[in-house]
Amino acid sequence: MRQYALIALAAMIITWVLSLAVYRFALRFKLYPPIRDRDMHSRPTPRLGGVAMFFGVTAAIAIASLNPFFRVIFDDPGPILAILGATLLIVVLGIVDDLIDLDWMIKLAGQFLAAGLIAWLGVQIYSLPIGGRTVGSSWMSFVMTVFTIVLVMNAINFIDGLDGLVAGVALIANGVFFVYGYLLVQVTSPYNFFNLSLLISAVLVGVCAGFLPMNWHPAKMFMGDAGALLVGLLMASSAIAITGQIDPSAIEVGGSTGQLGSSQLVGAFIPLLLPFTILIVPLLDFGLAVFRRLRAGKSPFSADRLHLHHRLIDMGHTQMHAVLIFYAWTVVLSVPCLFLFIFDSYWYALGFFVVGVVTCTAATFAPLGKRKRREVAAQLTPDEETSEEQREYDPLDTAEHSAGASPRTRPEGHSS
Repeated sequence: MRQYALIALAAMIITWVLSLAVYRFALRFKLYPPIRDRDMHSRPTPRLGGVAMFFGVTAAIAIASLNPFFRVIFDDPGPILAILGATLLIVVLGIVDDLIDLDWMIKLAGQFLAAGLIAWLGVQIYSLPIGGRTVGSSWMSFVMTVFTIVLVMNAINFIDGLDGLVAGVALIANGVFFVYGYLLVQVTSPYNFFNLSLLISAVLVGVCAGFLPMNWHPAKMFMGDAGALLVGLLMASSAIAITGQIDPSAIEVGGSTGQLGSSQLVGAFIPLLLPFTILIVPLLDFGLAVFRRLRAGKSPFSADRLHLHHRLIDMGHTQMHAVLIFYAWTVVLSVPCLFLFIFDSYWYALGFFVVGVVTCTAATFAPLGKRKRREVAAQLTPDEETSEEQREYDPLDTAEHSAGASPRTRPEGHSS
């Protein structure tokens, strides 16, 4: 654990220093795009954070290669080189898109190319640890791997709309996934705690922690498509790489030979379930966005201002509150899966989940109740005492203004 912590610390420090350098460089040469209608910030802000994050990842992995504890990972350099090559491709693609706004088909083709490189050079879904089942063929493994990586990259990229959102969510999600992976290898590989999946998770935790101070509200710099796609690619690669570390025969349900989940009905599903639960919020936003755009006859990658984080802002949350709500939902949906893996009893996971869902739901919809109370108070206030702020919360006044009527003066025949 200490060796992984040192790598994460190195990634954090390097990324933070590089973020400051990239920020100053971007300001000096005015490398920031104009503000778009869907943007939540009000002043031009550089979107080159992905550059600092990429070099932070590369530097941390280079440091790990010099550490004898990680030698087993670099004995076969193909997978790690494939991930670094795909990361470089996706970062270059993201930088170009942030600067000149590429066509969505070009971006999608580049994402498939990067995912294909990773799958082709050995990081694939080799096993689905559900009661000893494995992927049926090499081509099926390749296809599943490529589509999984592309899906996760876009899901992460779609939620990148508020200061600190992606960096914080990825930090929490990868932190939970790292703890799960470390506990898993203690059972499946008790004599070797070092593998590619845990290294990627540790590096990504450090990189996100190093970039978050620059991205915290009000953000000095955004990670841009380059950073968001990088985070998604590494999260997917880490989750996929861990399937190669698991012996499916060691995971039985209720069997005497099983090493994992023998005392829990769902224990054998955790290796498959956890990577999706830590991504459930981004995947939900991605699915809703694609459905919404296809139903409107638009490209699934066309931009709009109807993402979940936009809806939270429209409900009355501040940017900070909306981001913290995303963080909370990520914790509530991922930690119970970790509890299912750690504890024999389901009650720890169930209790945490129920309390968390109730708390997060109340926090999510709190502004609606506050707004409703203001609307009622505005409607009950006498005309001559109504302030401009109260009229803002009075839907009757809003409707009358829209119809060209004076405030509080209802047209003839208005029945409500």
